[in-house]
Amino acid sequence: MEKNLASVLLLLIAISYTLAKDTTAKNERKDTKEAKETRPKLPQTLSRGWGDQLIWTQTYEEALFKSKSTNKPIMVIHHLEDCPHSQALKKAFAEHKEIQKLAEKFVLINLVYETTDKHLSPDGQYVPRILFVDPSLTVRADITGRYSNRLYAYEPSDIALLYSNMQKALKLLKTEL
Repeated sequence: MEKNLASVLLLLIAISYTLAKDTTAKNERKDTKEAKETRPKLPQTLSRGWGDQLIWTQTYEEALFKSKSTNKPIMVIHHLEDCPHSQALKKAFAEHKEIQKLAEKFVLINLVYETTDKHLSPDGQYVPRILFVDPSLTVRADITGRYSNRLYAYEPSDIALLYSNMQKALKLLKTEL
C-alpha cells in the first residue's frame, strides 16, 4: 500500500511539474507575441533599403520634374521586394560606399511597379533593371549592363560595372551641356 501511495504521489508530482512547465512556456510565448504586437511598426522609407541616407523620389513623374529643375540625371531602379535577385543587388548597392556617394548626384527612384513610360522597358519588363534618364528626359539606352538578353540587368557581381555606368551617365550629362 505504501508503494502504491508513493507511486501515485510521484506520478502527481511529475504531472504537476509538466503542467507548470507548459503553462510557463505558453505565458512566455504570449508575452513575446504581445511585445512584438505593441512595438510600433516603422513606416517603410522611399529607399526601401537601397540607401536610407539618400534622397529618393516617390513617383516617376516627380523624378522627371526634379531632374529637369536640378539638371541631374535620374537613376531608375526597377525591383521587387520578394525577388531574390533584387534583394541581392539591393544589398550590394546599399553596402557599396562609392556607389552610395555617387548616387547623391542623381535623382533617385526605385520602383516596385512598372511605369506607364514604355521607354523604361526597352527590352522587356524584368527585375532588377536599372536605367538612366538625362535631364532632357531622354532614356539613356546606350548605358547597359553586361547581358545581351537583359541589357539593363545587374547582379551583385556587376557592382563595379554599375558604378562605372553611373559615372558614364554623369559624364554624358557634362559633355552635352
